[in-house]
Amino acid sequence: MASTGRLLPRQSNTCDIWKFGILLEGIIFIWSPVLLSWQSRYIDFYSHKSIGSKMISGRRKLSIMLALLVWVAAGAAAEVSVPMQLLQQLNEFPHAQQIEFKESEVLDYDVGLGAMQKISGAWRFKRSERFSGKLTGYTWQLTDGFTSLEVLDALLAQVDELESQTLMFSCDGRACGNGVQWANRVFHQPVLYGREDMQRYRVISIGESPRYLMLIYAAARTADRQYLHAELLQLAN
Repeated sequence: MASTGRLLPRQSNTCDIWKFGILLEGIIFIWSPVLLSWQSRYIDFYSHKSIGSKMISGRRKLSIMLALLVWVAAGAAAEVSVPMQLLQQLNEFPHAQQIEFKESEVLDYDVGLGAMQKISGAWRFKRSERFSGKLTGYTWQLTDGFTSLEVLDALLAQVDELESQTLMFSCDGRACGNGVQWANRVFHQPVLYGREDMQRYRVISIGESPRYLMLIYAAARTADRQYLHAELLQLAN
């Protein structure tokens, strides 16, 4: 009887490990498309001639992808219902260093829904709309080998889980227009100026009452200078 009693905890531990394995396999299976997307973007970025010397080991790439997976999974488990929670979670991401924060009431804020280009001698959006409300903005520098594109994809994956969200505008690379103007004229953050082929911009409408607009801009100057800027505008009633 004593020997049987000693075996019971071992059976329980084995069962728990088996259940954890099943759960982990399920999480990896669900998020495998996201991981593959991150891996593809990561390889494309670090294969560029100008930063080829910055390539890191396969083990480090795996650790980066796993860290992002844990962050996304944690966000999903938190049952985010308010868009602001997404930005606050990203602000707590250990590999995102906040370098700028702003919060203000804005009137007729110009939201770009087209490329930044020179029209009749002046730099402006190809198309835009003006909105009023409460504006909250963050600018982060990504550290420890994380790229702006990886974190952008992770953030967008979480936005996709929100109800009543619609992509209003999207552009990649040079299709977004002049990078200097995005950095200085649009977001007033010179650190966002980087390679135009690596810039990304998204505008997403979230919710109905209240309604939010989320603006996300990803920039990369070098392998070590990766930035993400996000603004959330809660529209006035």
